[in-house]
Amino acid sequence: MKILYAAAEATPFIKVGGLGDVMGGLPKALCELGVDARVMLPLYSKIKEKFGDQLEFVAELGIPLGWRMCYCGIFQTKVGKVTYYFIDNEQFFKRENVYGEFDDAERFAYFSKAVLEALPHIDFYPDVINANDWHTAMVPLYLDAFYRSIPEYMFIKTVLSIHNIEFQGQYDPLIMGNVFGLDVSYRNIMMYDGCLNVLKAGIESANLVTTVSETYAKEILDPYFSHNLHNILIPRQYKLKGIINGIDTEVFNPKTDKALPYHYDYSSIRMKSMNKTALQKELGLEVDAKKPLIGMVTRLTPQKGLDLVREVMGELTKHDIQLVVLGTGYPEYEQCFRDWETVCHEKVRGIIKFSGELASKIYSAADLFLMPSHAEPCGLAQMISMRYGTIPIVHTVGGLKDSVTPYNSETKEGNGITFQSYNAWDMYDAIMRALTLYHDKNHWRQLRKNAMHTDFSWENSAKIYKQSYEDLLNQ
Repeated sequence: MKILYAAAEATPFIKVGGLGDVMGGLPKALCELGVDARVMLPLYSKIKEKFGDQLEFVAELGIPLGWRMCYCGIFQTKVGKVTYYFIDNEQFFKRENVYGEFDDAERFAYFSKAVLEALPHIDFYPDVINANDWHTAMVPLYLDAFYRSIPEYMFIKTVLSIHNIEFQGQYDPLIMGNVFGLDVSYRNIMMYDGCLNVLKAGIESANLVTTVSETYAKEILDPYFSHNLHNILIPRQYKLKGIINGIDTEVFNPKTDKALPYHYDYSSIRMKSMNKTALQKELGLEVDAKKPLIGMVTRLTPQKGLDLVREVMGELTKHDIQLVVLGTGYPEYEQCFRDWETVCHEKVRGIIKFSGELASKIYSAADLFLMPSHAEPCGLAQMISMRYGTIPIVHTVGGLKDSVTPYNSETKEGNGITFQSYNAWDMYDAIMRALTLYHDKNHWRQLRKNAMHTDFSWENSAKIYKQSYEDLLNQ
C-alpha cells in the first residue's frame, strides 16, 4: 500500500505545531508496518538553510494555476525509511514564516496543485493521498477537477485530516479564478457563509475525513467546537473518523533526551529530581527538590485556557509551589506572565520564547503539567509530560479526554488529574487535588508509575490508520 502525505510542516525539517510532530511520527510508524508512506512539503528557505546539502534534485516543471505557469523544483531526501519530497518555489516559500503571509491562499493553492503535478516526476502514484488541514485541503478538489481522467490518477483515494478546525482558509470569492484557478462551476463547493472556505471544500471532496482524536470527531459536530462547520460535517458523519495521535517515543525519551542534564526511566526515577534542581538553579528559583513544580509549555492563546490560569494566579501563588511557563502568543498573556514573574519572582517564571531544549527540561523537571485547554483536538504535551513522569492536569476535552484518565485513589488506576467544566475554580480545585496526591508518597508513586507506563507510541494509531486506508481502498 502506498500513501502520500501532503502537509505544510513536518519534523525534523520544519515545525510550528502538532502537525509537524504527526508528519514526523506517523509515516515512520506506517513504514514499520510495511506501508510505503511518503511525505511532500514546501521547500521553505529555513529548510534549505539547514538541510540543503542533504537534498537531492529530482526534477523541475511548470505548475499551471489559473492563467499563469509557476516554476516548480522537486527535491527529495530520506529519514530512516520515509522519503520526503520538497516543492521548491522561492516566490512562495522564501519567507520568514510558514503561515500568516499575505498571500497564503495562493501559496498553498500552488503547493496543492504541485503535489498532484509532481507524481509522474517522482514516479510514485499513491493509493491514497492524505491532505492535512486547510493548507492542502485543495488536493482532493484539484484531483477531481483536473486529474481523474488520467489513468494513473483515476483510482487514487483522498483523505483530509483536520488537526484544528479553527483554521479554515477563508477568502474573498473574487479570488477564486485568479488565485485558485477554478471557474464558476466550482463556486458551490468552495463557498460557505459568504466566503471561499478551503477546508469546507476539502471536507466535501475527500473520500474520508479524519480528526486527531475520537472525542474531537464528536465535538466538531457541535456548534460550540465546530467554528461554524457543523452544518457541513453533520450530513457527512459517514466519512468522519477520529484517530488519536501518538508521539515519537524515540524523540521524547527521558533516557536519551540530549537536552536533559540527567537521564532516567521509571526504574531510575530518582534522577528526575536532579533535573528539577538543575532547572531551578538555571532559572534562579529556590533550589528545593521537595517543592512542587508546575510546568506549562504552550502557545499563549485563548484556546489553551490561559484566561483560567490568569484568574487564579493570585490564589495559586499563595501556596508553596513554583510555576514555570514557556511559550509565546497573545501579548496580553505574555505580559501577564511577565508581570507575575516580577510580582512573585521567588515562585514564577514566565519565559516568553520557544525553545525545544527548555521544553524538554520543563517536561523532565516539573512534577505537574498544567493543560487547561478550552479546546484541544488532540494535544501532545500531556502525552510527552507523562512519558517524562510529569502528571498532567487537564480539562476533559478532545484528545485530553481520550488520553488522560483521572486517578482513582481507591483502585489506584488512572494517569492524571482532570476537571470537567471550563471554569477557573474547577481548575484550581484540580490543582489542589494534585498537590494533595503529590504529598502522599504511596499514591504519588503509583500515579507516576501509571503515567510513565501508558503507551503513547505511534504504533497503535498507525495500525488504525493502516486499517482505515485498507477499508477505503476496498470500498
